[in-house]
Parts: sequence; C-alpha cells; structure tokens
Amino acid sequence: MSQSDVGVILVKRTEGLVARPKSGRAYAVVKRAFDIVSSLLVLIVLSPVLLITAIAIYIDDPGPVFYSNELIGKDMKPFRILKFRSMVQNAAEIDVSGHEDKGNASVTFKLANDPRVTRVGRFIRRTSIDELPQLINIIRGDMSVVGPRPLPPYAYRQLSEYDRQRYKVKGGLLCTWQISDRSKISLEEWMDMDIQYINDASVWTDMKIILKAIPAVIRSIFKNDQY
Repeated sequence: MSQSDVGVILVKRTEGLVARPKSGRAYAVVKRAFDIVSSLLVLIVLSPVLLITAIAIYIDDPGPVFYSNELIGKDMKPFRILKFRSMVQNAAEIDVSGHEDKGNASVTFKLANDPRVTRVGRFIRRTSIDELPQLINIIRGDMSVVGPRPLPPYAYRQLSEYDRQRYKVKGGLLCTWQISDRSKISLEEWMDMDIQYINDASVWTDMKIILKAIPAVIRSIFKNDQY
C-alpha cells in the first residue's frame, strides 16, 4: 500500500519530507471551481437543516447562533472561521480544570463531557452540523473542501518550522487525519499526513477523502464522538 493512498493511517515522520504544492494551474482551477459549486449546492440543499439548527441553538441557550474564531490559513495568514455555537454563552467563566482532555497533544483541546457544551451543541458536534457554516469560508476562499485542517494561533505557535509546511496550501474542511483513526495518531504523524497530502494532491485524491469522510462521520455519530 503506497503512502499516497488516503486510507493509510500512519505516515512515518521524516524530517527530510518537503511539501511541494502542485504548480499546475489546471488543478488549482478545478479545485477552486469544485469548492464554490459544491459548497453552494450543500448550503442550498441543507438550508432547512441550517434554519432548524439555528432555531434550536437559540431555544436551548438564547443568544448568537454563530461562533467566530481566528485560525491560521495559507501562508500563515489568520482568518476568522464561522461555526454554529455549541457552547453556552458564558463558557469562558466555567471552570473545566477537573475534566479530562481528549484532544491530540496540546493542539486540539477537547474535553470529555465538557460542561460548557449545550444539549443541542452535543448533537451538532457529533453530527458535524456545527461545521456547515464553514462552507461560507470556502466560498470566500479562506479554505478549501479538502486540505490540512486549520488550527488556532495557540496551536500554530507550538508547531516546528518543519510542521508549518502544511500552511503552503489552503486549509480544508476535510483532511486525511479526519478519515483515519484519530485517537491512535500522534501529532507528528498528523502533521506528516498533511505534508504528504500536499505532495499527493490531485482531483482523485480529494475525491477519495470526500468519499471516505461519509462513513467516518457515521462512525463518529455511533461512537458518540466529535468528528
């Protein structure tokens, strides 16, 4: 099985691995066109779901239905990502020091049974509905459907120069790490997956990641896990 197969879970970390984004204009044009068309179609088709979600969030915990957060994008430029709000409005005031961190090292801070997450929030996280507003970021050009997962500034600051090669391309809503067994993947292996994706990027590679994301989301729902 070759490393270019997106089904591979672990990629051996090699400091000599260099990210070389595709230079051909054809792939860039096709990828951008797909990003815009697919995002628009999904937003239109799922508009009833988006409306119901917004109403449910407000009823469960009155306040803004959207949440905006700064992430680091291509060429290390920050941008603001849009998500459905899944936490209570006073989340910053709640003490979570006694809860177990189930994230990956220190870059994905996720708590088991997080008391700040609302009832609706738990559902939309588990089903990835909270991520759907990011389609607007994709249409704007901040992100792509497939690419290395954007990380917040605090996580970016902890990455080595080697790992920061992942920022040579746009971040994505979906990536190789997300369709793998994430609980068994170290931070180093995750970063290498991103760099390997950049080198292997093609329309076919992107399609395989998208197709594999469907069963991955379904598995996360039944595992009561966040995708």
